[in-house]
Amino acid sequence: MKKQKGLTLISWLAIIAVVLFNAIIAMNVVPVFLNDHSVKTLMQSLETDSAVRGATPKKIKETITKKLRVNNVYNVTKEHITIKKTKNNDYLVIIEYEPRGKLVGSLDYIVTFKHEARIPAR
Repeated sequence: MKKQKGLTLISWLAIIAVVLFNAIIAMNVVPVFLNDHSVKTLMQSLETDSAVRGATPKKIKETITKKLRVNNVYNVTKEHITIKKTKNNDYLVIIEYEPRGKLVGSLDYIVTFKHEARIPAR
């Protein structure tokens, strides 16, 4: 009798199904994390940006929104941006949002992100 070498057809089909399912998830979720990386980079740059130092909260929101649009991030709106004044008159900018989307059939995803940046008064 010969000893079997390799995988059977059913084993190959199971492996291909798992790989395809993971690929579908990756194709839908990876862009969300790439957008979040743009938001995170923007928030880090705000702390040293001279355009927002000493600006009003409205001007800060407008600047953030414009920079997000330049980076093609459309799932963060002005409603997701909160600006609070701290004890030493600095502004604390918080962006908190939940991108949602479809994976396959009735399977959806929800991802929650929150970023903070402190903008000096002057």
